[in-house]
Amino acid sequence: MMRASKKVFWLPLLFAGLFLAAVILLFSDSGSTVERRRGGEPLTGETSGVQRRGAWLDEVVFTRESDPGKVVHQIEIGHLDLFASGINNPTIYNRIRDSLKTDYAVSYGSSVELTMNTAEFADPEQLNPFHNRRIREAMNWLLDRDYIAAELFGGLAAPRYLPMSTVLPDYARLAESARAIELHYRFDARRAEAIIREELQAMGAELKNGRWHYRGAEMEIRILIRTEDARRELGDYVANLMETLGFRVQRMYRTAGEASRIWIAADPAGGGWHLYTGGWVAVVINRDLAGDLDQFYTPRGRPEPLWQSYDPDPELDALAERLRRRDYATWQERQEMMARGMKLALEESTRVWLLDQKSVWPHATNVEFAADLAGGFSGSAMWPYTLRFTDRVGGRMMVGVPNLLTEPWNPVAGTNWIFDRMITRALSDPVVLPDPFTGLFRPQRLQQAEVTVQKGVPVNRTLDWVSLAEADEIVVPPDTWLAWDRGKQRFLTVGEKNPEGLTARTRTRVVYQEDYLQRVWHDGAEVSLADIVLPWILFFERTNEESPLFDRAEVPIFQSFITHFRGWRIVDQQPLTIEIYSDQIFPDAEWIVGSRAPGTAPWHMLALGIMAETHQRLAFSSDKADQLGIEWMNLVGGPSLSILDQELLRASAENFVPYAQFLARFLEPGEAADRYRALSQWRRRHGHFMVGDGPYYLHSARPIEGTVVLRRNRNFSDLAGKWGHFEEAAVPEPHLEGPEIVGIGEHISFDLRIEYHGQPYPSADLERIAYMLFDSGDRLIEQGEIPPEHGDDGVWRISFDPRLTRELEIGANSLEVAVTSRLVALPSFVSRAFATIPPAEE
Repeated sequence: MMRASKKVFWLPLLFAGLFLAAVILLFSDSGSTVERRRGGEPLTGETSGVQRRGAWLDEVVFTRESDPGKVVHQIEIGHLDLFASGINNPTIYNRIRDSLKTDYAVSYGSSVELTMNTAEFADPEQLNPFHNRRIREAMNWLLDRDYIAAELFGGLAAPRYLPMSTVLPDYARLAESARAIELHYRFDARRAEAIIREELQAMGAELKNGRWHYRGAEMEIRILIRTEDARRELGDYVANLMETLGFRVQRMYRTAGEASRIWIAADPAGGGWHLYTGGWVAVVINRDLAGDLDQFYTPRGRPEPLWQSYDPDPELDALAERLRRRDYATWQERQEMMARGMKLALEESTRVWLLDQKSVWPHATNVEFAADLAGGFSGSAMWPYTLRFTDRVGGRMMVGVPNLLTEPWNPVAGTNWIFDRMITRALSDPVVLPDPFTGLFRPQRLQQAEVTVQKGVPVNRTLDWVSLAEADEIVVPPDTWLAWDRGKQRFLTVGEKNPEGLTARTRTRVVYQEDYLQRVWHDGAEVSLADIVLPWILFFERTNEESPLFDRAEVPIFQSFITHFRGWRIVDQQPLTIEIYSDQIFPDAEWIVGSRAPGTAPWHMLALGIMAETHQRLAFSSDKADQLGIEWMNLVGGPSLSILDQELLRASAENFVPYAQFLARFLEPGEAADRYRALSQWRRRHGHFMVGDGPYYLHSARPIEGTVVLRRNRNFSDLAGKWGHFEEAAVPEPHLEGPEIVGIGEHISFDLRIEYHGQPYPSADLERIAYMLFDSGDRLIEQGEIPPEHGDDGVWRISFDPRLTRELEIGANSLEVAVTSRLVALPSFVSRAFATIPPAEE
């Protein structure tokens, strides 16, 4: 399936929500009925979320189901309760819609693109056409996105051109610039073919008898084609185009796991592939896409070999890095940078964006959960807290997924596949959670947060749990930790590193819940401050060339981080209060807190990985594993487990504490012995090393059978119904009515109706209504906004006077409207075409 589109590279935050994984257990329903298998108690006052603590369910079983066509039947007969992959196939969607035993949620955050191998191949006899920037750019004209959306994806998708989702807020904000780029790159096969031919010849290739040759050999394009969904048809479509251009094509049909070993784990310079039918899921409603250029087009985006081979245009590279740091003084400057970045991205085209998809998530009619508007079920941070049967409390829920354990699971640089991450999300309890409808972060383990920004910095606040203030200057206190000194084995303070003083654009102070440091990990070990501090140390260590943990793939990420990081400090321990200083901003104060507030990671679990990598027996990342010829660390299965067993014996015998000279001050007496004893018992009971603090724990693992079992954490403190108020998103439904034929120079009016479930949408809940008028040549004639309060019972009028309509030419025109609500972050769009004819003669 699709890789998650966002990965947080600030390691302490990474540990807060991404690092814990699930284990696999073979489940057999032989000899049991559906009702006995499900279990649970009838829903009453005594068993409701008012009384129950922790998860609603007793057990969640994830089982591999690679054929979405079987899902409806599996749900109808009770073998599955939910399918945790968005369905984009129109035939299957119709079956889901028409079934009396299934219901579905809807999301809009899936996207499809064509990933290109941009590396120069090591074999001089092999020419990689996609090492050429102009050929990559030409692929945008070659691919007919309208055809792909309508014919290959059955209409459950919309064309996409930019590294910016058409359903997220930034697209509506940048609509004018986005439309201009889209019009420039609309389908033009002849233009594409001419550019490709010109560039190939300049690279030394020859066209003989309609076939491309290089150094006497026929050129072959190897296309990795995912087989689980409509990307199979997409891959064949691309392959056919390549053959038409004169290439021999090798169609490499692969599942997610098979493809991953080629395009993610392998050195792209090896030439094992040229094109890959990629896909992404936005696991959260991203209200600020300024960092996406850096993620998708530069080596700073990800540590894997493909990203490390990127060599972006210097202007794009610099602009992407600035946008990642949010290095702008005003909102207008930000918008101009974004618009320029989008244009440069299409010229770079390390990937060609093709579609944004509408996905449906089928489930039994008695199943309920908070689906994220972008990520659906698999991307929802809320699913572990809200997944339930509506007619009972507890029981076992069966969840089907296309694949599991695609890549090794470890807490530092393990799998980033969407279904692996979906499961690990249930095993951790982050300090903040994103609202599934707006994307704004809400407090899970924080009492409050205070954000202070330099005067004039463009930041807004929406939710009351965050306060926002301005200051003429933010001075970083001299005792703030700024850098890690490997030789001295301690953090260096701002006063030591910058005796002349240091300022920052933002200060974030977070106050944790009173009992935050009184909680326990799944293995029974008590949480301590060391669980917050060690991830920070590890982040610095992995980018220090003198450290045995040094990983070259992490260096670009770290270099970007330190350009805006200005330090952090522990202000108080009861309640735990931490301040973080940074020059990086986000448009929303809630997102500043969400990106800053450190979480926890069990230091004793990390310690085993640190020992294994120090001894060069395992490596946290795939890049380092390949570099050293050792195993990529996997805490849930494979050869890694026996190595970690040996490291655990050594750690237990030595009461090993990593970086003890500094970390020991944050430990209780005897904590190391207690921790390793608890982890040893956990390993014996559950067969793995993954320990967390979430509403579910990892019960057991059998990777070969392809199932994962989670069980309810009975020590979880929250009531089951804490997040039960997320039911259905009130997405605006706009309708545009007006004339079909208009005389040039006439006054014209259109009525915009905005509804939800057939009722007028309250104007107080609308944030923005924007429109654009295009003529028959796709030239922007007029744009503007309508104040939401100017509506009349759900109807807004858009009018154009004769002066403006005289600018229209004979032909087809279009009016496009974008509607943004305060209740949901996803904008809604509607358009209406109308024809203009010569003015009537008087």
